Amino acid sequence: MPDTAPHHQAVLLLAHGTPQSLDEIPAYLRNVTSGRPMPESVVEEIRHRYSLIGSSPLTELTQEQGRLLSQALRLPVYVGMRNWKPYIADVVRQMRADGITSAVAICLAPQNSRTSVGLYRRAAFAEAAGAIEMDFIDGWAEHPLLAQAFAERLQPVWQSVSARIGVAAPVLFTAHSVPCRTIQTQPADAQGSPSPDPDPYPVEAKRTAANVAALLAPVGLTAADWFFAFQSQGMSGATWIGPTVEDTLTALRQEGHSAVVIQPIGFLCDHVEILYDIDIGFRDFASGIGLEVVRPQSLNDSPLLTATLDDLARKGFARLAAKIPSEALSAPAL
Repeated sequence: MPDTAPHHQAVLLLAHGTPQSLDEIPAYLRNVTSGRPMPESVVEEIRHRYSLIGSSPLTELTQEQGRLLSQALRLPVYVGMRNWKPYIADVVRQMRADGITSAVAICLAPQNSRTSVGLYRRAAFAEAAGAIEMDFIDGWAEHPLLAQAFAERLQPVWQSVSARIGVAAPVLFTAHSVPCRTIQTQPADAQGSPSPDPDPYPVEAKRTAANVAALLAPVGLTAADWFFAFQSQGMSGATWIGPTVEDTLTALRQEGHSAVVIQPIGFLCDHVEILYDIDIGFRDFASGIGLEVVRPQSLNDSPLLTATLDDLARKGFARLAAKIPSEALSAPAL
């Protein structure tokens, strides 16, 4: 991409958001639940979890991912959060003020759940309407570079653990659970009719896992060596999709395994679901049943992740170029 690429173009990275202090947690949770009250016991439990990890680095790590992508594209990259500052709406307003007229929006949740990703989409388009032509990327679970990024982190850890215990260690891939109702009740389309197709999220999550596992097949990971579970089910009392990590760890221990490598494939950087749920919660649970849990490093500033986002952005700009007259918006060379 040439240095002369027009600066009315930009990329918008969208993430969940996280509170920056314990005092912000109640307000943050109200955003997560769209204002629905949560039991005080749940609020205090979440406050406790954040206190154990110090603070979630999600915002800073996402901004670093944006900086690396900006270097690769030589274009501005903005970061907007759905549930905390910087809010998506505020960031899109800033983009408008900066003169951005064409943008590729990438939701940093590779597996698309129409219900949750739809909230990102609505927040971005509500502020962009009439001012920014936007290509919204809402699902990229099967991007080959994404699988390579996870495999790069997983392979040396899996090989090391397997060598240490003398057998192939099981790999447990995980993604964030969602309430059953979010994949059973489909959002209405523009005509007000519910979609006849099932929500793609559970299938896409397992496809990402399968793609990562396939990359480790040449070094010995077989279909019998890896498993999948949904983690971080909510505490609100609703039914969430499974199987749970705890049930899967118990089953692996009952099969005689002494160690397991947990590889989350739904998260692109460290945050509370990694630093508490896996590193503290699941490790403590596993230790109690005689099982060791090992986790590879999160993607965070992975060059392969940057390459994935770079490819997604370039393809998004190509789509915009195909439908926007060149004299109005000049897309970067691809």
